[in-house]
Amino acid sequence: MVQRRESTARQLRLGVELRRLREAAGLTAVQSAALLGANRVQMSHIESGLTGVSEERLRRLASHYACTDAEFVDALVGMATDRTRGWWEEYRGLLPTSFLDLSELEHHALFLRHVAILYVPGLLQTEDYARAVFSSRLPELTQDELELRIRHRKARQRVTVPYEALIHEAALRIRVSDRATSKAQLARLLELSEAEHIIVRVVPFDLDGFAASSAMTYAGGPLPRLDTVVRDAPHGTVLIDSEAQLSIYRARFRMVEAVSLEPVESRDFIHRLAKEL
Repeated sequence: MVQRRESTARQLRLGVELRRLREAAGLTAVQSAALLGANRVQMSHIESGLTGVSEERLRRLASHYACTDAEFVDALVGMATDRTRGWWEEYRGLLPTSFLDLSELEHHALFLRHVAILYVPGLLQTEDYARAVFSSRLPELTQDELELRIRHRKARQRVTVPYEALIHEAALRIRVSDRATSKAQLARLLELSEAEHIIVRVVPFDLDGFAASSAMTYAGGPLPRLDTVVRDAPHGTVLIDSEAQLSIYRARFRMVEAVSLEPVESRDFIHRLAKEL
């Protein structure tokens, strides 16, 4: 088994799911390795995403783990055998790994949901808005680093899966740059909200029942247990995939959605904000 130099988030997730199945079956890594005619180190590499696993071996493990969820096993096989080299690979070694992991996650997601508090979501940003956001970063980016991030963000915007963005009024009012940039960004939101696969809903200041404190992205997997939540942390992006946490974030999204305006009302709201600028 060839060891990878660097595992992608998708490869790591496959390893995590295999480890969870093994632990649920009450088997050690040594016992599981024996089922494959491998050793403990090789099993550890599979479960840490450092080496791949064939469909035959994965199904053998699932059988020994007494996993009877055929749909789930098929989904894992899909993850294990997918050899897609995504567009984001051209940025490997040029951008932080978290940028690539997010792109890979969005590419494979069946749907995307976003809660935005202070910034317009990246998938909906204009180039000038994105430039202003990245330019405010400390320590400052070099011009080449800045342009790379903007080019990468524009490439991410090719996503065509169902996408729902719940955007707080604060994000719509904060001027990350100047008045012209803000006005163009609001116009872009109105344009994108007309797309069939995009829903934009606004959470106004004067609505009761809003208690969300930070942004989140929820990416739908082939099955609910393979969903992923993306959160920003002080030292980079955090991917959350435990079933208990996923359940909590689903509930959080529904809570914010419940106090947000309907799509038509949201477009009217954005129109009014644009006229104020």
